Amino acid sequence: MAKEYSAKDIQVLEGLEPVRKRPGMYIGGVDSRGYHHLLWEIVDNCVDEIINGHGTKIHVVLHSKNFISVEDDGRGIPVDMHPKLKIPALEVILTTLHAGGKFDQGSYEHSGGLHGVGSSVVNALSSELNVRIKKGPKYYLQEFSKGKPLGKMHKAKAEGKSTGTYIEFKPDSTIFKDLSFDSETIRKRLLIITYLHKGLRIIFEDKLSGKKYDYQHDEGIKDYITTLLAQESKRAILTDTYYFEGKDSGVRIEAALQWTESTEFKLMCYANGIDTYMGGTHENGLKNSLYKAIKNYISVHDLLPKGLTVINDDIREGVVAIISVYLGNPQFQGQTKERLNNPEIALIVENQLRPAFEQFLHQNKVIAENLVNRIFLSAKARAASRAAAQDVTRKSVTNSRLNLPGKLADCTSKKPADCELFIVEGDSAGGSAKMGRDRKTQAILPLRGKVLNCEQATFKKVQENKELMDLVQALGCGYGSTFNIKGLRYHKICLLMDADSDGHHIATLLLTFFYRYLPDLIRMNYVYLCTPPLYRVKISKDSYWALDEEERKAILAKHNPNGKKKVEITRFKGLGEMNPDVLKLTTLDRNNRRLQSVHVENDLHTGEVVTTLMGKEVEGRYNFIIEKADQVSVLDL
Repeated sequence: MAKEYSAKDIQVLEGLEPVRKRPGMYIGGVDSRGYHHLLWEIVDNCVDEIINGHGTKIHVVLHSKNFISVEDDGRGIPVDMHPKLKIPALEVILTTLHAGGKFDQGSYEHSGGLHGVGSSVVNALSSELNVRIKKGPKYYLQEFSKGKPLGKMHKAKAEGKSTGTYIEFKPDSTIFKDLSFDSETIRKRLLIITYLHKGLRIIFEDKLSGKKYDYQHDEGIKDYITTLLAQESKRAILTDTYYFEGKDSGVRIEAALQWTESTEFKLMCYANGIDTYMGGTHENGLKNSLYKAIKNYISVHDLLPKGLTVINDDIREGVVAIISVYLGNPQFQGQTKERLNNPEIALIVENQLRPAFEQFLHQNKVIAENLVNRIFLSAKARAASRAAAQDVTRKSVTNSRLNLPGKLADCTSKKPADCELFIVEGDSAGGSAKMGRDRKTQAILPLRGKVLNCEQATFKKVQENKELMDLVQALGCGYGSTFNIKGLRYHKICLLMDADSDGHHIATLLLTFFYRYLPDLIRMNYVYLCTPPLYRVKISKDSYWALDEEERKAILAKHNPNGKKKVEITRFKGLGEMNPDVLKLTTLDRNNRRLQSVHVENDLHTGEVVTTLMGKEVEGRYNFIIEKADQVSVLDL
């Protein structure tokens, strides 16, 4: 008989209980990214103070792997009594969802936090959070645990007339398990913030390593472009990075542009200092500005060669650009703010940036000619590539099917949203995967050995590499300047490698190729890492699957605590050792598998890591190994 469903079954979560019950709704997840998101919420509040003219400095201290503090010299969180709730505003802000001073523009002209949930979410998900507010000759202090005050706000004497907010907190280990703060992740995020806000000074102290960093960039995003070019060894076309700053309808716009000899288009978008890595309307405004300004310049001076067509991709090829906007009421997609949705921003950016850049071209004809010639070369290369592709298609197509690589075992569905491509290491594993897959929606592409390291290879060598070109052919979306997302045949691209060092290396080589030549597939959340088990633990008649040694021990501790049951442990040397049924159950079946989504948290950090670990310079890898050596517990040789 079905259980009766009545009013007593309806649960009402009060205060900050919803946050603790469903943290993923507020910080995106309880993984390392969500863990660090707590820190970004507090730092972003400090930045909001400073970009609105209240303060100049932020001080971040990593006291231990799980305990951190953030201090600014802003106005300090209000401490007077809230007129409606009759408790200090400090307590209201930290214990109430949707409570803050950013819902209108009276206190903050520009702000990244608009929902009034940032500080309260951090408080809810911290086992310990302490606040100290400086208001002239007095400190106001209060302590919290798991979102609840441990006592009332109290006062203490202070020296001087300065103001500011100090918050220290420890994320709750019952929610985040064995996670901890990563010093390098924090350092690079804080560095980027100083690029985005000219003159802002951020000091970061890492008590664990004893290192201290002091960042300030008076040239702002223009310095950022220079750093990116140096890290990725890209040669600039313009003699100096083009920089624009303007304001319209209450929106402040900053843009920096440089053309390089690379085929990659790299655009980083920020709104009120928030990294909107999925782009949005400010991205559209910049793209439209470039296209219209350059097309108009070419038309006015009658420069277009006969028979040549220039499209948007030709103009963008090789561009490294940053667009940063500040607006009063940004509409972000999600609490993690990955995309800006304000429809009016595209036109505001275009109306400001397009005429300014067009005027720059007219006033700097030598620079403009070099730039236009570079665009014409790109257009000619694209036309030649298209002609070659059409010629191959004309010669090879005998029916309506796509010209796909012969070793691809394709799926029968033609709906990309339903289809998955598994890139598999070797023919042996490919055979097991083909037999264990769902033929309707899962395609298998086996690779032979380790693919080309495209970070060290020339563009020509990448084009000549059969394994990589077979992959591009299977995907159907092109790459580099010929990339077109509409041609993508699979909306899940899964790297399925052995759970050993060789498998990790092959996955890294493939991720390097995706990041350099197909970055939008990563940014649009189409790329995943499969996590096949390393162990099968059979206890009596039941089988369990462990990804690593730690999980194997946990399974034994949970299901055989007394050690009295019969245990049989199998370690898989490779995917080829798994029979199709096991591979299907553990790695291919949507109901049982564990996929890891690949994402780029920030381009500066990711680009630097890829260049250091996969590039030609040995010194960077050597230094990385020396710095990280003490963190290695198991070395697979």
